[in-house]
Amino acid sequence: MNNLLIVESEGDKFFIEALLNHMNLQLEVGQPICSINEYECLDGINKLEQKLKFVRTRVQKESINKVGIIFDADTVGIAKRKIEIEKKINLVFGKKNNIDIEFTSYILNIDDKGELEDILKTIKTKDATYADCLLSWKDCLAQQEIEVSDKIFNKFWINNYIMYDTCISSKHKGQKSTYCIFEYAMKEKNIWNFDHPILNDLKEFLQKLGEE
Repeated sequence: MNNLLIVESEGDKFFIEALLNHMNLQLEVGQPICSINEYECLDGINKLEQKLKFVRTRVQKESINKVGIIFDADTVGIAKRKIEIEKKINLVFGKKNNIDIEFTSYILNIDDKGELEDILKTIKTKDATYADCLLSWKDCLAQQEIEVSDKIFNKFWINNYIMYDTCISSKHKGQKSTYCIFEYAMKEKNIWNFDHPILNDLKEFLQKLGEE
């Protein structure tokens, strides 16, 4: 029996895998909906339909009892995002869900809005001088009447935190393309607090999904 987890982006996959490792929990995290080449996961909710069709094919061949879905709240909020996900599930599997499979979803958020990067900013453990200096950059652009969305800003902030605030040890010299990237940074437990209370609900969701 395999329980499957669908995630929205490559970043979500690396983060969830790191959290599962921290929890010592075995759970399959499938290929993300959005390509690694997409800086932003554009129109992810509509891409969910195609992913669910692929899952439907797998379910017919394998013993999969539960499918978990993790998406960002973004600006629409938890309730609306869950409704959107439910609609896609019903579209692919039908409202009666004749296939014996349980769906459950979790929406990454801070106070009903936001995304993974907002959570990472909350659980970071190291000084973030380089990343925080981006506030001056954002203010400078605002003076030129150029707006930077919170989504884009938070991605830049996390990138700077990883590249310049935390990737500074001797082992990183000359190998930034290997060590100073998001995937590797998720394995650096000392720069994130995976025991932060803000992750409690997510951990509970993963724990239940991992149960047989």
